[in-house]
Amino acid sequence: MNCSGCSPIYPIEDQGTLYLRPVSPVLLEALRTLGVHVEHSEEAIWMAYSSSDSVLNWLKEIQELEKTLAESITVQVTPIHETAAPTGWISSQMLESRFKHADLVSIILNNQFSSHMQPIVDAREQIIGFEFLLRPADNGVPFSPYDLFEVARDTGLHSFLDRTARITAIETSAAFLPHGVKRFVNFLPSSIYNPEYCLTHTFEAIERLALDPKDFVFEVVETEQIQHMSILQHIFSVYRSRGMSVALDDVGAGYSTIELMNRLEPDFVKIDRSLIDQCDTDQVKQQQIIDIVEMSRRFGGRVLAEGIERMEEFDFCRSIGIELAQGYYFGKPSAQPPQGPYRQTSA
Repeated sequence: MNCSGCSPIYPIEDQGTLYLRPVSPVLLEALRTLGVHVEHSEEAIWMAYSSSDSVLNWLKEIQELEKTLAESITVQVTPIHETAAPTGWISSQMLESRFKHADLVSIILNNQFSSHMQPIVDAREQIIGFEFLLRPADNGVPFSPYDLFEVARDTGLHSFLDRTARITAIETSAAFLPHGVKRFVNFLPSSIYNPEYCLTHTFEAIERLALDPKDFVFEVVETEQIQHMSILQHIFSVYRSRGMSVALDDVGAGYSTIELMNRLEPDFVKIDRSLIDQCDTDQVKQQQIIDIVEMSRRFGGRVLAEGIERMEEFDFCRSIGIELAQGYYFGKPSAQPPQGPYRQTSA
């Protein structure tokens, strides 16, 4: 696996060159039967195209080859006068998805998105920080953040998107927030296979903007994708070694998140909104929330209630010792935060 950004990632255009490897007589014959001009070397096959439909037709033919051969083929698309890079090869299915979702791929590659900020408050309703959430750019093409990340995953661009979204959040925080205000920034653990390398751009952005690492809390999302606990523990260790905090999102959404919390011992525990909703009237939810709070106290994790929409929910959470809260009751995500002053926290 490569960290996106190790090689050029070109936007989808109607003209360019399709490269394929490995070279095989079966593949060459299959392509030549399509009536296109094919060139090749010992390392790769390539052919110029003048429409995205042509590439999609070629990819369909490739995927209909004998299964083992089809699965071994990797591809790369370049502008018409560029040659293939040593890295950046992807599966034919990923390239097909890039062509089919060219509009969303363009948004990803051209960074046509922004970071909106949703306030996080303490028990006195004073703002102590913000979570940064991906949203369409001002006057940009509208999109669903969920769809954008799903397309990024299908096209092999989720590491690229995750990294650029983190940097956008860091830069936005530098433009609007004073020192001492917490900045909760999401990250996808599946996009970070080597924390020391893949997080370099994140750490460089914080240093370049003269920000305090202690103000940052990096928040795990997509917990259902976590298959190797040791990798996530390593990621947490690298963040913490740089003076930053870590958070686990959606705790209580399922048993797996409770288990993760106890094994990872994050600095911040964010209780899932599904538990917080109507928690003031639901005794089953109340007991589940109390259990999470008590477990968090064992390792010193600060608990944050997500999805607060009613004062009664906030009152219950405060009554059992939850220190922090977030939700529409306090403010929706916005391109600019409300005017300060904010309460600074050393935690």
